[in-house]
Amino acid sequence: MPTIDLPRLHTAQAWRDAARTLLARGTPPEDVLWTYASPAQSDLFAAPEAAPRAAGQITVPKGFVALADSVCWHADPERFARLYAFLWRLRDRPSLMQDRGDADLARLRGMEKNVHRCAHKMKAFVRFRDLQTDTNRRRFAAWFEPTHHTVEPTAPFFTRRFADMDWVIATPDVTARFETGTLSFEAGAPRPDLPEDAAEELWGTYFRNIFNPARVKVHAMTSEMPRKYWKNMPETRHIPELLATAERRAREMAEAAPSLPPVRAGRILDRLHAERSFTPVTLDDLRARAEEESRDSRPGYGRIVLGEGPMPASLMIVGEQPGDEEDRAGRPFVGPAGQLFDREAGAAGLDRSTAYVTNAVKRFKYTMRGKRRIHQAPDRGDVEHAKWWIRQEIALVKPQLILAMGATAAETLTGQRAGILSRRGTIEETEFGPVLLTVHPSYLLRLPDRDARARGTEAFRGDLAAAVARLG
Repeated sequence: MPTIDLPRLHTAQAWRDAARTLLARGTPPEDVLWTYASPAQSDLFAAPEAAPRAAGQITVPKGFVALADSVCWHADPERFARLYAFLWRLRDRPSLMQDRGDADLARLRGMEKNVHRCAHKMKAFVRFRDLQTDTNRRRFAAWFEPTHHTVEPTAPFFTRRFADMDWVIATPDVTARFETGTLSFEAGAPRPDLPEDAAEELWGTYFRNIFNPARVKVHAMTSEMPRKYWKNMPETRHIPELLATAERRAREMAEAAPSLPPVRAGRILDRLHAERSFTPVTLDDLRARAEEESRDSRPGYGRIVLGEGPMPASLMIVGEQPGDEEDRAGRPFVGPAGQLFDREAGAAGLDRSTAYVTNAVKRFKYTMRGKRRIHQAPDRGDVEHAKWWIRQEIALVKPQLILAMGATAAETLTGQRAGILSRRGTIEETEFGPVLLTVHPSYLLRLPDRDARARGTEAFRGDLAAAVARLG
Protein backbone atom coordinates (compact mmCIF):
# COMPACT_ATOMS: atom_id res chain seq x y z
CA MET A 1 0.00 0.00 0.00
CA PRO A 2 1.52 3.37 -1.01
CA THR A 3 2.09 5.71 1.94
CA ILE A 4 2.19 9.41 1.11
CA ASP A 5 3.70 11.50 3.92
CA LEU A 6 2.95 15.15 3.15
CA PRO A 7 5.08 18.00 4.58
CA ARG A 8 3.89 20.95 6.65
CA LEU A 9 5.14 23.43 4.07
CA HIS A 10 3.81 23.53 0.48
CA THR A 11 1.26 20.91 1.52
CA ALA A 12 -1.25 21.71 -1.22
CA GLN A 13 1.35 21.45 -4.01
CA ALA A 14 2.73 18.23 -2.54
CA TRP A 15 -0.76 16.71 -2.41
CA ARG A 16 -1.45 17.69 -6.05
CA ASP A 17 1.80 16.10 -7.22
CA ALA A 18 1.12 12.90 -5.31
CA ALA A 19 -2.54 12.71 -6.38
CA ARG A 20 -1.60 13.27 -10.04
CA THR A 21 0.89 10.39 -9.93
CA LEU A 22 -1.48 8.03 -8.11
CA LEU A 23 -4.34 8.85 -10.48
CA ALA A 24 -2.18 8.30 -13.56
CA ARG A 25 -1.15 4.92 -12.21
CA GLY A 26 -4.77 3.97 -11.53
CA THR A 27 -4.27 3.57 -7.77
CA PRO A 28 -7.72 3.46 -6.10
CA PRO A 29 -8.35 5.53 -2.95
CA GLU A 30 -8.66 2.52 -0.65
CA ASP A 31 -5.07 1.48 -1.51
CA VAL A 32 -3.47 4.76 -0.38
CA LEU A 33 -2.45 5.80 3.14
CA TRP A 34 -2.07 9.56 3.62
CA THR A 35 -0.05 10.98 6.52
CA TYR A 36 0.91 14.53 7.43
CA ALA A 37 4.28 15.69 8.79
CA SER A 38 4.93 12.40 10.57
CA PRO A 39 7.80 12.11 13.08
CA ALA A 40 9.58 9.90 10.54
CA GLN A 41 10.32 12.95 8.42
CA SER A 42 13.82 14.18 9.11
CA ASP A 43 12.83 17.60 7.82
CA LEU A 44 9.29 18.71 8.58
CA PHE A 45 9.35 21.08 5.61
CA ALA A 46 10.88 18.67 3.09
CA ALA A 47 8.61 17.62 0.25
CA PRO A 48 7.94 13.85 -0.04
CA GLU A 49 9.99 11.88 -2.50
CA ALA A 50 8.14 12.14 -5.78
CA ALA A 51 7.17 8.92 -7.49
CA PRO A 52 7.82 8.67 -11.27
CA ARG A 53 4.88 10.11 -13.15
CA ALA A 54 2.93 7.94 -15.50
CA ALA A 55 2.48 9.00 -19.11
CA GLY A 56 -0.62 10.88 -20.17
CA GLN A 57 -2.23 14.15 -19.25
CA ILE A 58 -4.80 14.40 -16.46
CA THR A 59 -7.23 17.29 -16.41
CA VAL A 60 -9.81 18.24 -13.80
CA PRO A 61 -12.21 21.19 -13.52
CA LYS A 62 -10.57 24.40 -12.31
CA GLY A 63 -13.08 24.55 -9.51
CA PHE A 64 -11.63 21.37 -8.00
CA VAL A 65 -8.09 22.77 -8.06
CA ALA A 66 -9.24 25.80 -6.06
CA LEU A 67 -11.22 23.54 -3.72
CA ALA A 68 -8.21 21.27 -3.09
CA ASP A 69 -5.88 24.23 -2.53
CA SER A 70 -8.10 25.28 0.38
CA VAL A 71 -9.09 21.90 1.86
CA CYS A 72 -5.42 20.79 2.11
CA TRP A 73 -4.98 23.36 4.91
CA HIS A 74 -7.88 21.98 6.98
CA ALA A 75 -7.07 20.29 10.30
CA ASP A 76 -9.10 17.14 9.56
CA PRO A 77 -6.58 14.23 9.30
CA GLU A 78 -8.81 12.66 6.62
CA ARG A 79 -8.74 15.70 4.33
CA PHE A 80 -6.22 14.26 1.86
CA ALA A 81 -8.05 10.95 1.60
CA ARG A 82 -11.40 12.70 1.09
CA LEU A 83 -9.95 14.87 -1.65
CA TYR A 84 -8.39 11.95 -3.46
CA ALA A 85 -11.56 9.84 -3.17
CA PHE A 86 -13.59 12.67 -4.72
CA LEU A 87 -10.93 13.20 -7.41
CA TRP A 88 -11.14 9.48 -8.24
CA ARG A 89 -14.88 9.88 -8.89
CA LEU A 90 -14.39 13.20 -10.66
CA ARG A 91 -12.14 11.80 -13.40
CA ASP A 92 -15.13 10.04 -15.03
CA ARG A 93 -17.81 12.53 -13.95
CA PRO A 94 -16.59 16.15 -14.25
CA SER A 95 -20.16 17.33 -13.68
CA LEU A 96 -19.84 16.29 -10.01
CA MET A 97 -18.47 19.76 -9.28
CA GLN A 98 -21.95 21.13 -10.02
CA ASP A 99 -23.88 18.46 -8.08
CA ARG A 100 -25.15 20.31 -5.02
CA GLY A 101 -26.67 17.12 -3.69
CA ASP A 102 -23.42 15.14 -3.58
CA ALA A 103 -22.56 14.40 0.07
CA ASP A 104 -18.79 14.18 -0.53
CA LEU A 105 -18.71 17.54 -2.32
CA ALA A 106 -20.84 19.11 0.41
CA ARG A 107 -18.39 17.88 3.04
CA LEU A 108 -15.42 19.31 1.11
CA ARG A 109 -17.22 22.62 0.56
CA GLY A 110 -17.83 22.84 4.29
CA MET A 111 -14.12 22.24 4.97
CA GLU A 112 -13.23 24.87 2.36
CA LYS A 113 -15.50 27.38 4.09
CA ASN A 114 -13.92 26.61 7.47
CA VAL A 115 -10.43 27.23 6.08
CA HIS A 116 -11.49 30.54 4.53
CA ARG A 117 -13.10 31.57 7.82
CA CYS A 118 -9.95 30.64 9.75
CA ALA A 119 -7.81 32.71 7.35
CA HIS A 120 -10.18 35.65 7.80
CA LYS A 121 -9.93 35.34 11.59
CA MET A 122 -6.15 35.36 11.36
CA LYS A 123 -6.20 38.57 9.31
CA ALA A 124 -8.57 40.16 11.83
CA PHE A 125 -7.20 38.96 15.17
CA VAL A 126 -3.40 38.87 14.90
CA ARG A 127 -2.02 41.52 17.28
CA PHE A 128 1.62 42.54 16.87
CA ARG A 129 3.83 43.80 19.68
CA ASP A 130 6.71 46.20 19.10
CA LEU A 131 10.08 44.58 19.92
CA GLN A 132 11.72 48.03 20.32
CA THR A 133 15.03 47.39 18.50
CA ASP A 134 17.65 49.89 17.38
CA THR A 135 17.66 48.74 13.73
CA ASN A 136 16.45 50.85 10.84
CA ARG A 137 13.45 48.60 10.23
CA ARG A 138 10.84 48.26 12.94
CA ARG A 139 10.42 44.73 14.34
CA PHE A 140 7.20 43.21 15.63
CA ALA A 141 6.05 39.80 16.85
CA ALA A 142 2.69 38.15 17.42
CA TRP A 143 1.36 34.90 18.84
CA PHE A 144 -1.68 33.29 17.21
CA GLU A 145 -3.47 29.95 17.57
CA PRO A 146 -5.31 29.14 14.32
CA THR A 147 -7.91 26.40 14.13
CA HIS A 148 -6.53 25.10 10.84
CA HIS A 149 -3.13 25.13 9.08
CA THR A 150 -3.68 28.56 7.55
CA VAL A 151 -0.39 30.29 8.38
CA GLU A 152 1.35 29.56 5.07
CA PRO A 153 -1.53 30.53 2.71
CA THR A 154 -2.38 33.64 4.79
CA ALA A 155 1.15 34.96 5.38
CA PRO A 156 1.37 36.75 1.96
CA PHE A 157 -1.47 39.02 3.12
CA PHE A 158 0.73 40.28 5.96
CA THR A 159 3.77 40.73 3.68
CA ARG A 160 1.71 43.09 1.53
CA ARG A 161 0.12 44.95 4.43
CA PHE A 162 3.23 45.25 6.60
CA ALA A 163 5.97 45.35 3.99
CA ASP A 164 7.81 48.21 5.72
CA MET A 165 8.65 46.27 8.88
CA ASP A 166 10.10 42.95 10.02
CA TRP A 167 7.69 40.67 11.83
CA VAL A 168 7.17 37.18 13.20
CA ILE A 169 3.84 35.38 13.59
CA ALA A 170 4.43 32.40 15.89
CA THR A 171 1.89 29.57 16.14
CA PRO A 172 2.01 26.07 17.66
CA ASP A 173 2.20 24.56 14.15
CA VAL A 174 4.26 26.84 11.87
CA THR A 175 6.00 30.16 12.43
CA ALA A 176 6.08 32.79 9.66
CA ARG A 177 9.04 35.17 9.60
CA PHE A 178 9.36 38.28 7.41
CA GLU A 179 12.77 39.96 7.47
CA THR A 180 14.18 42.55 5.03
CA GLY A 181 11.48 41.74 2.52
CA THR A 182 11.89 37.94 2.60
CA LEU A 183 9.21 35.57 3.89
CA SER A 184 10.29 32.27 5.43
CA PHE A 185 8.77 29.57 7.60
CA GLU A 186 10.03 27.44 10.46
CA ALA A 187 8.64 24.91 12.88
CA GLY A 188 6.11 26.02 15.46
CA ALA A 189 7.08 26.61 19.08
CA PRO A 190 5.52 27.30 22.48
CA ARG A 191 4.16 30.77 23.08
CA PRO A 192 7.05 33.25 23.30
CA ASP A 193 7.41 35.76 26.14
CA LEU A 194 6.62 38.97 24.25
CA PRO A 195 7.33 42.36 25.82
CA GLU A 196 4.59 44.74 26.86
CA ASP A 197 3.66 47.25 24.17
CA ALA A 198 2.77 50.81 25.15
CA ALA A 199 0.54 51.09 22.09
CA GLU A 200 -1.84 48.48 23.58
CA GLU A 201 -3.18 51.02 26.07
CA LEU A 202 -3.90 53.43 23.22
CA TRP A 203 -5.57 50.64 21.28
CA GLY A 204 -7.70 49.77 24.32
CA THR A 205 -8.79 53.41 24.64
CA TYR A 206 -9.77 53.46 20.97
CA PHE A 207 -11.74 50.22 21.34
CA ARG A 208 -13.64 51.50 24.37
CA ASN A 209 -14.63 54.66 22.50
CA ILE A 210 -15.91 52.91 19.38
CA PHE A 211 -17.91 50.35 21.39
CA ASN A 212 -21.60 51.09 20.83
CA PRO A 213 -23.61 49.95 23.86
CA ALA A 214 -26.89 50.36 21.96
CA ARG A 215 -25.91 47.61 19.51
CA VAL A 216 -24.68 44.95 21.90
CA LYS A 217 -25.45 41.46 20.61
CA VAL A 218 -23.34 39.08 22.64
CA HIS A 219 -24.12 36.02 20.53
CA ALA A 220 -23.27 37.81 17.29
CA MET A 221 -20.10 39.25 18.84
CA THR A 222 -18.81 35.89 20.05
CA SER A 223 -19.73 34.34 16.69
CA GLU A 224 -17.57 36.86 14.83
CA MET A 225 -14.92 37.09 17.58
CA PRO A 226 -14.78 33.62 19.22
CA ARG A 227 -13.60 33.59 22.82
CA LYS A 228 -10.62 31.34 21.94
CA TYR A 229 -8.91 34.40 20.42
CA TRP A 230 -9.58 36.77 23.31
CA LYS A 231 -6.52 35.86 25.40
CA ASN A 232 -4.20 37.17 22.65
CA MET A 233 -6.07 40.41 21.95
CA PRO A 234 -5.37 43.38 24.27
CA GLU A 235 -8.73 45.09 23.69
CA THR A 236 -10.80 42.11 24.90
CA ARG A 237 -9.82 42.75 28.53
CA HIS A 238 -12.26 45.70 28.41
CA ILE A 239 -15.23 43.67 27.10
CA PRO A 240 -16.61 42.43 30.47
CA GLU A 241 -16.80 45.99 31.82
CA LEU A 242 -18.28 47.32 28.56
CA LEU A 243 -20.98 44.62 28.58
CA ALA A 244 -21.79 45.22 32.25
CA THR A 245 -22.30 48.95 31.69
CA ALA A 246 -23.89 48.71 28.22
CA GLU A 247 -27.49 49.11 29.39
CA ARG A 248 -26.72 52.18 31.49
CA ARG A 249 -24.64 53.78 28.74
CA ALA A 250 -27.31 53.08 26.11
CA ARG A 251 -29.94 54.71 28.34
CA GLU A 252 -27.73 57.76 28.82
CA MET A 253 -27.20 58.00 25.06
CA ALA A 254 -30.95 57.83 24.44
CA GLU A 255 -31.66 60.53 27.02
CA ALA A 256 -29.02 62.81 25.51
CA ALA A 257 -30.20 62.27 21.92
CA PRO A 258 -32.61 64.76 20.25
CA SER A 259 -36.24 63.66 20.45
CA LEU A 260 -36.95 64.04 16.74
CA PRO A 261 -34.30 63.89 14.01
CA PRO A 262 -34.58 66.25 11.02
CA VAL A 263 -37.07 65.00 8.44
CA ARG A 264 -34.48 64.95 5.68
CA ALA A 265 -31.85 63.11 7.79
CA GLY A 266 -33.00 59.70 6.53
CA ARG A 267 -32.74 60.77 2.90
CA ILE A 268 -29.27 62.20 3.43
CA LEU A 269 -28.07 59.03 5.12
CA ASP A 270 -29.51 56.90 2.32
CA ARG A 271 -27.69 58.99 -0.27
CA LEU A 272 -24.43 58.79 1.63
CA HIS A 273 -24.89 55.05 1.99
CA ALA A 274 -25.39 54.68 -1.77
CA GLU A 275 -22.41 56.85 -2.60
CA ARG A 276 -19.78 54.97 -0.60
CA SER A 277 -16.22 56.06 -1.06
CA PHE A 278 -14.87 52.61 -0.13
CA THR A 279 -13.34 50.84 -3.14
CA PRO A 280 -12.50 47.15 -2.61
CA VAL A 281 -9.27 45.81 -4.12
CA THR A 282 -10.16 42.12 -3.80
CA LEU A 283 -13.30 40.06 -3.25
CA ASP A 284 -12.08 39.39 0.30
CA ASP A 285 -12.21 43.16 0.94
CA LEU A 286 -15.78 43.23 -0.34
CA ARG A 287 -16.76 40.21 1.77
CA ALA A 288 -15.30 41.86 4.88
CA ARG A 289 -17.40 44.95 4.15
CA ALA A 290 -20.50 42.76 3.64
CA GLU A 291 -19.94 40.96 6.94
CA GLU A 292 -19.60 44.31 8.70
CA GLU A 293 -22.82 45.67 7.21
CA SER A 294 -24.70 42.40 7.77
CA ARG A 295 -24.23 42.70 11.53
CA ASP A 296 -26.72 45.58 11.50
CA SER A 297 -29.38 43.88 9.39
CA ARG A 298 -32.90 45.30 9.40
CA PRO A 299 -35.92 43.24 10.55
CA GLY A 300 -37.26 41.22 7.63
CA TYR A 301 -33.91 41.09 5.81
CA GLY A 302 -31.17 38.46 5.85
CA ARG A 303 -27.46 39.01 5.56
CA ILE A 304 -25.63 40.26 2.47
CA VAL A 305 -24.86 37.28 0.22
CA LEU A 306 -22.15 38.02 -2.34
CA GLY A 307 -21.35 35.95 -5.40
CA GLU A 308 -18.75 33.26 -5.95
CA GLY A 309 -16.57 32.09 -8.80
CA PRO A 310 -13.26 32.82 -10.50
CA MET A 311 -11.91 36.35 -10.80
CA PRO A 312 -11.66 37.59 -13.42
CA ALA A 313 -14.30 35.60 -15.28
CA SER A 314 -15.48 35.94 -18.88
CA LEU A 315 -19.10 35.23 -17.85
CA MET A 316 -20.99 36.75 -14.94
CA ILE A 317 -24.42 35.32 -14.06
CA VAL A 318 -26.79 37.61 -12.14
CA GLY A 319 -29.98 36.30 -10.53
CA GLU A 320 -32.62 38.19 -8.56
CA GLN A 321 -32.14 37.84 -4.80
CA PRO A 322 -31.05 35.15 -2.31
CA GLY A 323 -33.68 32.78 -0.97
CA ASP A 324 -34.00 31.25 2.48
CA GLU A 325 -31.46 28.49 1.74
CA GLU A 326 -28.98 30.92 0.17
CA ASP A 327 -29.23 33.21 3.20
CA ARG A 328 -28.55 30.34 5.60
CA ALA A 329 -25.65 29.00 3.51
CA GLY A 330 -24.20 32.42 2.67
CA ARG A 331 -23.84 31.34 -0.99
CA PRO A 332 -25.89 32.10 -4.11
CA PHE A 333 -27.96 29.57 -6.07
CA VAL A 334 -27.98 26.60 -3.69
CA GLY A 335 -31.77 26.25 -3.40
CA PRO A 336 -34.27 24.66 -5.82
CA ALA A 337 -33.78 27.39 -8.44
CA GLY A 338 -30.02 26.98 -8.22
CA GLN A 339 -30.31 23.22 -8.66
CA LEU A 340 -32.48 23.71 -11.76
CA PHE A 341 -29.94 26.20 -13.11
CA ASP A 342 -27.04 23.79 -12.51
CA ARG A 343 -28.87 21.00 -14.33
CA GLU A 344 -29.80 23.09 -17.38
CA ALA A 345 -26.39 24.79 -17.48
CA GLY A 346 -24.73 21.38 -17.67
CA ALA A 347 -27.04 20.37 -20.51
CA ALA A 348 -26.20 23.61 -22.35
CA GLY A 349 -22.44 23.10 -21.99
CA LEU A 350 -22.01 25.88 -19.43
CA ASP A 351 -19.60 25.00 -16.61
CA ARG A 352 -20.76 26.95 -13.57
CA SER A 353 -17.30 26.77 -11.99
CA THR A 354 -15.92 28.94 -14.82
CA ALA A 355 -18.49 31.72 -14.26
CA TYR A 356 -19.01 34.21 -11.44
CA VAL A 357 -22.52 33.72 -10.03
CA THR A 358 -24.29 36.38 -7.95
CA ASN A 359 -27.61 38.16 -7.41
CA ALA A 360 -28.78 41.67 -8.22
CA VAL A 361 -30.30 42.13 -4.73
CA LYS A 362 -28.01 40.90 -1.96
CA ARG A 363 -30.38 40.34 0.98
CA PHE A 364 -33.15 37.78 1.44
CA LYS A 365 -36.35 39.74 2.06
CA TYR A 366 -38.99 37.89 4.04
CA THR A 367 -41.95 38.06 6.37
CA MET A 368 -42.43 35.68 9.31
CA ARG A 369 -45.34 33.24 9.21
CA GLY A 370 -45.11 31.28 12.41
CA LYS A 371 -41.57 29.94 12.42
CA ARG A 372 -41.19 30.11 8.64
CA ARG A 373 -39.60 32.93 6.66
CA ILE A 374 -41.76 33.62 3.61
CA HIS A 375 -40.04 35.15 0.57
CA GLN A 376 -41.02 38.71 -0.37
CA ALA A 377 -40.29 40.31 -3.74
CA PRO A 378 -37.71 43.13 -3.59
CA ASP A 379 -39.01 46.65 -4.17
CA ARG A 380 -37.30 49.52 -5.98
CA GLY A 381 -35.56 50.64 -2.78
CA ASP A 382 -34.01 47.19 -2.37
CA VAL A 383 -32.76 47.28 -5.97
CA GLU A 384 -31.25 50.74 -5.56
CA HIS A 385 -29.59 49.77 -2.28
CA ALA A 386 -27.92 46.74 -3.90
CA LYS A 387 -26.58 48.57 -6.97
CA TRP A 388 -23.39 49.59 -5.19
CA TRP A 389 -22.58 45.96 -4.43
CA ILE A 390 -23.18 44.71 -7.98
CA ARG A 391 -21.05 47.54 -9.37
CA GLN A 392 -18.14 46.51 -7.15
CA GLU A 393 -18.49 42.87 -8.19
CA ILE A 394 -18.54 43.78 -11.89
CA ALA A 395 -15.46 45.95 -11.44
CA LEU A 396 -13.61 43.04 -9.80
CA VAL A 397 -14.83 40.25 -12.14
CA LYS A 398 -14.44 42.23 -15.41
CA PRO A 399 -16.85 39.98 -17.37
CA GLN A 400 -17.02 39.92 -21.16
CA LEU A 401 -20.72 39.01 -20.96
CA ILE A 402 -23.34 39.25 -18.21
CA LEU A 403 -26.26 36.80 -18.15
CA ALA A 404 -29.20 38.54 -16.42
CA MET A 405 -31.85 36.10 -15.16
CA GLY A 406 -35.20 37.61 -14.25
CA ALA A 407 -36.86 41.01 -14.16
CA THR A 408 -34.97 42.27 -11.09
CA ALA A 409 -31.59 41.53 -12.69
CA ALA A 410 -32.79 43.17 -15.91
CA GLU A 411 -33.88 46.29 -14.02
CA THR A 412 -30.56 46.52 -12.18
CA LEU A 413 -28.38 46.11 -15.28
CA THR A 414 -30.46 47.71 -18.06
CA GLY A 415 -32.71 50.10 -16.12
CA GLN A 416 -35.85 48.47 -17.54
CA ARG A 417 -37.86 45.76 -15.81
CA ALA A 418 -40.85 45.24 -18.11
CA GLY A 419 -41.11 42.82 -21.02
CA ILE A 420 -38.62 40.20 -19.88
CA LEU A 421 -40.42 37.43 -21.82
CA SER A 422 -40.27 39.36 -25.09
CA ARG A 423 -36.67 40.44 -24.49
CA ARG A 424 -35.30 37.07 -23.45
CA GLY A 425 -32.55 35.66 -25.63
CA THR A 426 -31.46 39.14 -26.76
CA ILE A 427 -28.27 41.00 -25.89
CA GLU A 428 -28.51 44.63 -24.81
CA GLU A 429 -25.59 47.02 -24.55
CA THR A 430 -25.42 48.70 -21.12
CA GLU A 431 -23.01 50.72 -19.02
CA PHE A 432 -21.79 47.37 -17.65
CA GLY A 433 -21.16 45.89 -21.10
CA PRO A 434 -23.25 43.40 -23.10
CA VAL A 435 -26.09 41.81 -21.11
CA LEU A 436 -27.91 38.67 -22.29
CA LEU A 437 -31.44 38.52 -20.89
CA THR A 438 -33.35 35.40 -19.87
CA VAL A 439 -35.93 34.29 -17.32
CA HIS A 440 -35.10 33.28 -13.77
CA PRO A 441 -35.15 29.51 -12.98
CA SER A 442 -37.74 30.14 -10.26
CA TYR A 443 -40.13 31.31 -13.00
CA LEU A 444 -39.90 27.85 -14.58
CA LEU A 445 -40.54 26.19 -11.22
CA ARG A 446 -43.76 28.21 -10.81
CA LEU A 447 -45.26 27.22 -14.18
CA PRO A 448 -48.23 24.96 -13.37
CA ASP A 449 -48.62 23.41 -16.83
CA ARG A 450 -46.18 20.59 -17.61
CA ASP A 451 -45.99 21.34 -21.34
CA ALA A 452 -45.45 25.05 -20.71
CA ARG A 453 -42.73 24.20 -18.22
CA ALA A 454 -41.03 21.91 -20.76
CA ARG A 455 -41.12 24.60 -23.47
CA GLY A 456 -39.89 27.26 -21.06
CA THR A 457 -37.06 25.03 -19.84
CA GLU A 458 -35.99 24.28 -23.41
CA ALA A 459 -35.93 28.01 -24.23
CA PHE A 460 -33.99 28.71 -21.02
CA ARG A 461 -31.43 26.05 -21.97
CA GLY A 462 -31.14 27.71 -25.37
CA ASP A 463 -30.39 31.07 -23.74
CA LEU A 464 -27.62 29.46 -21.67
CA ALA A 465 -26.21 27.85 -24.81
CA ALA A 466 -26.28 31.27 -26.51
CA ALA A 467 -24.13 32.65 -23.70
CA VAL A 468 -21.62 29.83 -24.24
CA ALA A 469 -21.62 30.47 -28.00
CA ARG A 470 -21.17 34.20 -27.49
CA LEU A 471 -17.99 33.57 -25.53
CA GLY A 472 -16.67 31.17 -28.12
